[in-house]
Amino acid sequence: MADPDFIRVLLIVPGALIGLTFHEAAHAFAAWKLGDPTAKQLGRLTLNPLKHLDLFGTLMIFIVHFGWAKPVPVNVANFRHPKRDHLIVALAGPATNFLLAAAFGMLIRIMPNPGSLSGTMIFVYQIVMYGLIINIVLAVFNLLPVPPLDGSSLVHLFFPARYERQYRLFARAAGFLLLAVVVIGMLTKTSILGAIINKPVGLFLKLFAGL
Repeated sequence: MADPDFIRVLLIVPGALIGLTFHEAAHAFAAWKLGDPTAKQLGRLTLNPLKHLDLFGTLMIFIVHFGWAKPVPVNVANFRHPKRDHLIVALAGPATNFLLAAAFGMLIRIMPNPGSLSGTMIFVYQIVMYGLIINIVLAVFNLLPVPPLDGSSLVHLFFPARYERQYRLFARAAGFLLLAVVVIGMLTKTSILGAIINKPVGLFLKLFAGL
C-alpha cells in the first residue's frame, strides 16, 4: 500500500510549483515593465521553477502549508516612481496567486461532486483542491504587512523618507522575527501565522469555489 505522506506530497507538488513560480515570475515581469531589467537579466523572467524555488521555503509549503521562493532582485533606482512602482511589483505576486486560485476554484465548481468520483479522477480533484488552497495561502500570507513579505511594501510606501535607515533596520529584524514565529509554530504545533490567515483563507475558499 502506498505511503499516505508520499501521496500527499504528490498532490501538493503541482499547486506549489505553479503558485511559487508564477508568483516570482509576476514580480520579475512587473519590474521589467516598470523599467527595471535586473530580474530579466538574471534569468528570473521565466516560468522555469528551478530558477525561482528556495529549498527551505518550498519545504515549508509541505510542512506548514505556506512558504516562499527566492526573492526576485529589484533595483528601485530604475523606477520613475520608486516607492509606488516597488509596491506595484510587490503586489503583482499575490495578485497572480489570487488569479490562479480563481482558476483552480472554477475547476472545482465545474468538476463532479467528489463523492461520485473514483480512481484517477479523485487524484485529479485533490490536486486541483490543493492548488486552490496553496495559492490562496500564498497570496494571503505574502500580503501580511511584515518585511520581507510583499505586504510590507504598502507600509514602506507611507514611511517618511527621513526614517529610511530605521525602516531598513526594522525590516531586517522583522525577517528574523517572522522566521522565529514559523519555527516556534512548528515546534509547538501551534501556528500563530495560521491563526492570523485562516479566516481570510476560508473567505477566499468560499468566494472562489463555494467551499
